[in-house]
Amino acid sequence: MINRTLQQTAQLAGGQLNNEADANRVIKGVGTDSRNIEADLLFIPLVGDQFDGHDYVAQVIEKGAGGFFWQEDHGTPPPGPAIVVKDTLLALQQLAQGYLEETGARVIGITGSNGKTTTKDILYAVLSTTYSVHKTQGNFNNHIGLPLTLLSMPESTEIVVLEMGMSGRHEIELLSKLARPETVIITNIGESHLLQLGSREEIARAKLEILAGLRPGGLLVYNGDEPLIRQVMNEPTTIQPEGMNTLTYGFGPDHDDYPTGMLFQSAGTVFTSYSGSDEEAYRIPLLGEHNVINALGALLIARHYDVPEDKIREGFAHLELTSMRIEMIEGISGITILNDAYNASPTSVKAALGVLESMKGYRRKIAVLGDMLELGDREEEYHESIGAFITREKADHVFTYGPLAEYIARGAASHLPPEHIHAYIDKSALIQDLGHFLTSKDIVLFKASRGMKLEEVAFAIRDIHLSH
Repeated sequence: MINRTLQQTAQLAGGQLNNEADANRVIKGVGTDSRNIEADLLFIPLVGDQFDGHDYVAQVIEKGAGGFFWQEDHGTPPPGPAIVVKDTLLALQQLAQGYLEETGARVIGITGSNGKTTTKDILYAVLSTTYSVHKTQGNFNNHIGLPLTLLSMPESTEIVVLEMGMSGRHEIELLSKLARPETVIITNIGESHLLQLGSREEIARAKLEILAGLRPGGLLVYNGDEPLIRQVMNEPTTIQPEGMNTLTYGFGPDHDDYPTGMLFQSAGTVFTSYSGSDEEAYRIPLLGEHNVINALGALLIARHYDVPEDKIREGFAHLELTSMRIEMIEGISGITILNDAYNASPTSVKAALGVLESMKGYRRKIAVLGDMLELGDREEEYHESIGAFITREKADHVFTYGPLAEYIARGAASHLPPEHIHAYIDKSALIQDLGHFLTSKDIVLFKASRGMKLEEVAFAIRDIHLSH
């Protein structure tokens, strides 16, 4: 984490020390939440529509904070080690950018509608076998989280892997220009944020903003199965750095890397792909062909950074994913749970159903699907299309939760008999009925948008004694 004197910190952030006597005081790390401020941390009081961190400055000083930013339009700062800045958010971003430049860490940026967090985790696992690597934690992928990620990285970091998220246009552009990556990867273009952006083309334009900060001669790695990425790249308004190089991955043999074979197992996937002219075999502790594609993107970058093949396999073997991305969990009664309740879009739901279809040796395959949020005017159509996608090979029974998911139930009627389709609005009733319906020899998938909190149902099923 950042370890600087207040004088050095002020210079990096473009601020001014309020009291020169504090110049040599040292701060160790930064924070924006007054409840979590510890001794020697720099407190950054952000200002929002419903809150103002300046109200808590006196409190953090009592906790022993090493210093604090103070926005100049808030008048005279209270007694204490203050750095006066024009805008605390902009100062946070400038401080992070300055610290990044001083460390000399190389930056890899990741964006995409689906798969970016999994790809980040894979890439971190593989690169860490050879380099000192830091990565975005949790969902710290926006205009506040990304600077905090940079400021939390050790001084010795060689590569930092940064996830870049967005809800609208120009947000990823800001992040990319702040971090100035030398390599970027775009995992795909999905339907998330259709409500805000209106079309997949506009989503693609938002994702391609990651090129705005890519260094000259930098590398773009992208999913070549998505034609919108190449289409938007060729638009005259898309900013591209001079001398940009590109690599593609996907299912087709026309890409720089593609799977030549896949074998699905209960706790992972074995796949083969080409490394130059040689075909190599790998195993990842992940389920589903979509995660093979995520791994291929990470493979291309790992090879670009000269990670040896044996180290790539070592990284795959020790991969740890951010929670709730198709976790396989065994309930206390022996039932197998596929918990993928972190988020959902039509693309990711179809991928999760593909995983469920590939699972063998179970009495029944059960899909518990909740609302997919933020899909815009066509949300009902998208939900019904998911239902129509569910064949008997993918799921024996479908349970839906939420008003939009009722359209999944409606679509499922095209392939499943009525008695195999169960729609719910009440979460407690869903849990109760699943508890009576499921058996220890079933496998059950849970998938919904984050706002539905469907993991509550998954954990309840995990912890109850089934009726049979």
